[in-house]
Amino acid sequence: MIGLSVVYVVAGVVFSAFAILSALDRNNRKRFGNAAFWALVATSFLAGDRLGDVGNGIVVLGLAAIAGLGGLGRGLPATTSTDERKTSAERFGNRLFIPALTLPLVVVFGVLVLKPLEFGGVPLLDPKQATLLSLSLAAVIATGVGLVLLRQPLMSPLQEGRRLMDTVGWAALLPQMLAALGAVFALAGVGETIGQLVTTHLPMDARLTAVAVYCLGMAGFTMIMGNAFAAFPVMTAGVALPILVGKFGGDPAVIASIGMLSGFCGTLMTPLAANFNLVPAALLELPDRYAVIRAQIPTAIPLLLANVVLMYVLAF
Repeated sequence: MIGLSVVYVVAGVVFSAFAILSALDRNNRKRFGNAAFWALVATSFLAGDRLGDVGNGIVVLGLAAIAGLGGLGRGLPATTSTDERKTSAERFGNRLFIPALTLPLVVVFGVLVLKPLEFGGVPLLDPKQATLLSLSLAAVIATGVGLVLLRQPLMSPLQEGRRLMDTVGWAALLPQMLAALGAVFALAGVGETIGQLVTTHLPMDARLTAVAVYCLGMAGFTMIMGNAFAAFPVMTAGVALPILVGKFGGDPAVIASIGMLSGFCGTLMTPLAANFNLVPAALLELPDRYAVIRAQIPTAIPLLLANVVLMYVLAF
């Protein structure tokens, strides 16, 4: 049965290639810092399950040290110029969308066709991870389609990938780190602690107050964590389940779904959600790195208030 371990190996190989190419890039004066950073990331994918908690912790500390001490720089991969890309785009036209459209088609094929397949009573794909496995397969196939369509050398995806990762830098790993932090907080009982603080210092006898605390808390904790999925188990364990569901008898499905949407409102307003808010600004080379956040705040706040009203009306 094919599981996520295959995806980890593929990702590890890609990051290993980034490390090697970075080390060979003499145009980047911080090339060895980049090489060490991506090599550590590759190690976490290739051998993370064998390193243990201490080993993985050392890897994380190494990543933080390299990034925090300014060890990362932007290289100059062997790639096309802006003018060459414009010329290529004009030549291929709408055919440029073919690799992008390949992704959803392969994912649908994987979920509907490959997922049910069994050999000797054993599923071909891990049923719990079939979507992620299909997405990984789709990325590989779409890359191949792009190579053939655009007639690019085999190293082109790796060089372009390295260029992208050098542009984004350490922020590319922030979602993964924050999701892990959320799991650590949940295991450490932070949700229970928050629940005790809330019930001690806030008048939770009123249903509207409890709803507002949960929705605003999801947004606020997401802004701190940078990830609504990391904030969800903490706030839900501390407020939603014991108070909104247990005390007021609210519908768990409605509370959870609107609560998660409230968390996403926080995502729109925090730089810690780097993959949404800082990465686009870096890729577009905007002069204001917080321009995306500034544009989203006028939408996020009214939506958050609307979530409070919707939960109060629909969940009880």
